[in-house]
Amino acid sequence: MFLAQRFAAYSKWRHRVIAIVERFRQWLVVQDLSDAQTELRLSRLQERIRADKLNVAFVAEFSRGKSELINSIFFAAYGDRILPSAAGRTTMCPTELMFIPTEMPSIRLLPIETRAEILSVSEYKRQRDGWHEVELDIGSAEKVQQALRQVSEVIRVTPDKADNLGFAKDKNEDGIEVVIGEDGLIEIPRWRHAIINFPHPLLEQGLVILDTPGLNAIGSEPELTLSLLPNAHAVLFILAADTGVTQSDLVVWREHIGKGYKGRRGRMAVLNKIDGLWDELRSESAIEAEIARQTRYCADILELSEDNIFPVSAQKGLVAKVNRDNDLLKKSRLPELENALSSELIPSKHEIVREDAEDEFGEVHRQVRSVLEGRLHGLAEQLTELSDLRGKNKGVIEYMMGKIRIEKEEFESGLQHYHAVRSVFSTLTNRLLKDLSVDSLRSQVKEQKENMLAAHFSRQISKVMEGFFDDVEDRLKKADKDVAEIQEMMYAVYKRLTVEQGLRLSAPVVFSVRAYTQELGRLHGWCNENLNSAVKLLTSEKKNIVQRFFSEVTVQTQNIFERANWEVENWLKIIMVPVETQVREHHLYLKRRLESIRRIHQASETLEDRIEELESLRQDLFQQITDMDSIHETLLGLLASENLLAEKKETKPEKAVKKAADAAVRTAANSPGKSKVIGNFPELIRT
Repeated sequence: MFLAQRFAAYSKWRHRVIAIVERFRQWLVVQDLSDAQTELRLSRLQERIRADKLNVAFVAEFSRGKSELINSIFFAAYGDRILPSAAGRTTMCPTELMFIPTEMPSIRLLPIETRAEILSVSEYKRQRDGWHEVELDIGSAEKVQQALRQVSEVIRVTPDKADNLGFAKDKNEDGIEVVIGEDGLIEIPRWRHAIINFPHPLLEQGLVILDTPGLNAIGSEPELTLSLLPNAHAVLFILAADTGVTQSDLVVWREHIGKGYKGRRGRMAVLNKIDGLWDELRSESAIEAEIARQTRYCADILELSEDNIFPVSAQKGLVAKVNRDNDLLKKSRLPELENALSSELIPSKHEIVREDAEDEFGEVHRQVRSVLEGRLHGLAEQLTELSDLRGKNKGVIEYMMGKIRIEKEEFESGLQHYHAVRSVFSTLTNRLLKDLSVDSLRSQVKEQKENMLAAHFSRQISKVMEGFFDDVEDRLKKADKDVAEIQEMMYAVYKRLTVEQGLRLSAPVVFSVRAYTQELGRLHGWCNENLNSAVKLLTSEKKNIVQRFFSEVTVQTQNIFERANWEVENWLKIIMVPVETQVREHHLYLKRRLESIRRIHQASETLEDRIEELESLRQDLFQQITDMDSIHETLLGLLASENLLAEKKETKPEKAVKKAADAAVRTAANSPGKSKVIGNFPELIRT
């Protein structure tokens, strides 16, 4: 199955998962089992699945056929090339192809002059100012091609301006001399970054394609190496079959792809242009032997398995797809690469989404089930109490009322400890959020920038950079300690309420800042190698070091802290919800018990009528638990299915969930103010 077909199937699967989560959310609302936090968790789960992206990066030096490979894999159905593909350089700046449904098809181009500013590309993405925007006429392939050629544009500037914008003015990072024209100017890209919003079916389903320029542009745009490439789910490194691995190819691979990611899934090398080895004067076996030799050579140089080297002809593959020539397509070997991509990418992405959905949905299911079981347990106790009152006099009933009243008072007295814990929890929460404060980090960045600008020697600049990382790492260590203290306290609270009050609480949700610490460590290593090394400090101008540190390193650090803040705030909201829900439920349970006995005592209703009413409620609760478990099992079945990528239609259980949830919503709409138990889910699912 081609990558396009398999990714489309994966997208349909995601929508089916979202649909079941939505039905469950509606069911909880109708059954009066939802609350603000449950709504938030399920809504965010849906949004995460809906916004799930598959990022594929294409990296190569110029003239390796990178744009042609993208055309052949993703755009052959258009019957023509979409991305410009010709001899020489066709991609001069990092280019992202994606679909943004809220915007018109267009190309957004960020001028290269913005490198002189402190803002990073990621910060420019959050605003419209500073971009040059060109609308795309998607009704004309020729006009689309013409518009997209703008990513290839260059300008000529003085060596000093090139140096100020982060480009080498004498020798690049590989030691190769930069060509200065007779006019004394250097050629550099006109644009710093390009975002193409294109309504392609795969892009609409969440695919994001990153087309990168060659070595000099990669090295001068750290955001590629710090964020875009490391976060790509697959990186295709394109080589030319006629040249093999050149020196500049090897620099790109070692410095920006292979380094630190050895053995990581989704890192592949593509040996393109094998059609250049097709020779009518040589036998097929001789040609195959030559391709195999080049494959082994590339695998040895790049330290990759031969299984991760894919010899292809992107140009012949594109022609074969357009002309529907299956023999030529097979000879181009393009299907082998596409199958490998789909085999690597889709299962790994499916696994990530599956684990996320299982964890989030499973936690909500356990929480709601615990509430229902608590209600069921309370009803059983009430039924036992009322059944024991059959034939008893009013004195016994009064005694029972007094006993329940004492239980209620003891519970309310015990809540004083819980409220005290809430106060401590609030203090610890404030301390944790202070340690991860982005505003505080920005103030620190401002202070460090002043110190670095005031420094006169390389050693002083190096000390400022190390001081920045020391402080940030210390913040994360303090945050980790705060998290451990909160978790220890909440574990004790859960245990006490379970043992002393009989509440039904599982272990609290666990959180860790380890992932952010590791990400910061990777950033620290990049900084030490590219900015804070003796060679860099001695050979680079101070202004360039300062600019790159504050336009990239500190910005990436702020991004880490922003994500950590978001995750921590969600965790802090979630960890208290089970306690608050169970305390509220137990309090209501004691009030209901007392009210039942009081009503019997006042003879406002007969004992048998009340027992019958409680029996009916108990059956409703049994049905709710059964229904909810059925929804949960249906989702787990969809998530765990090995053949789900090949399925195109909803399964019978999915249809049953949808039908029953819709019926519940209609029932609630026709009976406002009264919670109803929906129809029999298990029976529907078995049909």
